[in-house]
Amino acid sequence: MENKKIKNKLKDAEESADFSKEKNIESHENIQEISLDAEDESSGEAKISKTKETEAVIHVYTSYNNTIVHVTDMSGRTIIKVSGGMITKQDRLKANPTIAMFIAKRISEKMKEEKIKNLYLRVRAKTGNPAPGPGANAIVKSLSREGFKIINILDATRIPRGGPKIKGGRRGRRP
Repeated sequence: MENKKIKNKLKDAEESADFSKEKNIESHENIQEISLDAEDESSGEAKISKTKETEAVIHVYTSYNNTIVHVTDMSGRTIIKVSGGMITKQDRLKANPTIAMFIAKRISEKMKEEKIKNLYLRVRAKTGNPAPGPGANAIVKSLSREGFKIINILDATRIPRGGPKIKGGRRGRRP
């Protein structure tokens, strides 16, 4: 009985699709998008799901002066880029966790339009700093509250290995 209903739905989908030469590919894609849920046998209805969960990489750079968030897809194409200066014009607030929450809200709206569900986070601080700025934790928390699945969080802070001679002479900076 249920198999007949499923077959009828597939038949309706085939009939409704226009099989002209230009739209032949589209009609076959529409037929393949119908997913049959065998677990839900009690209702006896085929469920149509067109959701495609995509992934994105969020690059978060937080210093003690600013917070910059850059969202790319898995191939590296930029989806959206938001900084603290785009939210507020007061310099002292750009690195504030409250502003970071507004940044997360803005990027989450764009990612929902793009149908992105899974996230990889790359948190970066200023080179040589032991910890990221105050906005990093606020962004991670806000994104998880928005309903995104965070797969991985990676610390991408650069570590100096020698490098150029520091300022101050042989005996260093003296008070």
